Amino acid sequence: MREIQVSDAEGPLVALLDEVERGETVIIMRNGKAIARIVPEAERRREEIDRAIESMKALGKRTGKITVEEILSARDEGRRF
Repeated sequence: MREIQVSDAEGPLVALLDEVERGETVIIMRNGKAIARIVPEAERRREEIDRAIESMKALGKRTGKITVEEILSARDEGRRF
């Protein structure tokens, strides 16, 4: 989530909307207090989430089940302990 002063938002509104379109939430501030929040359109966000879930399900079908140990091993690979 990003915060921005009102005075800084006046010019770059199009750029701020581009960020929102990419999924970012922008909070507009005035004198250090939040006065507005620009959030991505809920329906569009829901569609992106649904597509991501379907992609994960498809990946699971291609790769088969994996164990918790395999997940943790993949997470820890390359880490320094």
